[in-house]
Amino acid sequence: MDFLRPSTWDEALAAKAEHPDAVPIAGGTDVMVELNFDRRRPAALLDLTRVAELDEWTADGDALRIGAGVSYRRIIDELGRRLPGLAMAARTVGSPQIRNRGTVGGNLGSASPAGDAHPPLLAAGAEIEIASRRGVRRVPAADFFTGPKRSVLAPDELIAGFRLAPAPGPQQFAKVGTRNAMVIAVCSFALALDPARRTIGTGIGSAGPTPLRAPEAESLAAELPWDSREPLPDAIVARFGTLVAAAARPIDDVRGSAAYRRHALSVLGARTLRWAWEELRCG
Repeated sequence: MDFLRPSTWDEALAAKAEHPDAVPIAGGTDVMVELNFDRRRPAALLDLTRVAELDEWTADGDALRIGAGVSYRRIIDELGRRLPGLAMAARTVGSPQIRNRGTVGGNLGSASPAGDAHPPLLAAGAEIEIASRRGVRRVPAADFFTGPKRSVLAPDELIAGFRLAPAPGPQQFAKVGTRNAMVIAVCSFALALDPARRTIGTGIGSAGPTPLRAPEAESLAAELPWDSREPLPDAIVARFGTLVAAAARPIDDVRGSAAYRRHALSVLGARTLRWAWEELRCG
């Protein structure tokens, strides 16, 4: 196995173009598991830890651009107030050691349907920035995933970062696992309210071949009492949960049955909507 270690972003893109089968590695919290269990034996590893540009986040107009190498810990500590949904998800990732090393860029690169960062990115309408020596393109998070552990990345492309607006309203994230920590989600759900636009963003994890949105649940935004900010009727909350569950495409596996995942998502959907709305009401 070859080990490629570029020092700059240009060198990284050149290495990926020359070695399209090279697997990028930054925190290594996903890649090293596959290597250690001999599930993957790539011809080369592309170490990105020396590429300083990937460790930066900046304001980009009305949005934030977060480099693919920014760790979960930094998202919690430095961006928690501006990206609360993503920070909530980051707090559920692994252990403190994994949060210190793991990155959202790596989570996106693995493209697992159970990736904790994916539902908040869907709910917030994030864009993924992808680069190669041919140029840079931005892909909406909802279009990035093409199947289990598959994405739109071409062989010569790398994830440069992602872009999303600071939260315009309350955001929530919740997941179900077989224990409280160090666990892959049985299912997860993220929600983002935008009071100015009167919209609801959603993201479903670990309940389909890819992370999913729940468009019909999002359409219930038209029925919410945005002007009065009254408590939500129980019927709307319950219907929202039902529509979230209906949008899922789960399977039976060792972590849970399809029926359980649908039930859990209906509960998570209802709870997160209630929590976010109460936060909006109370300020």
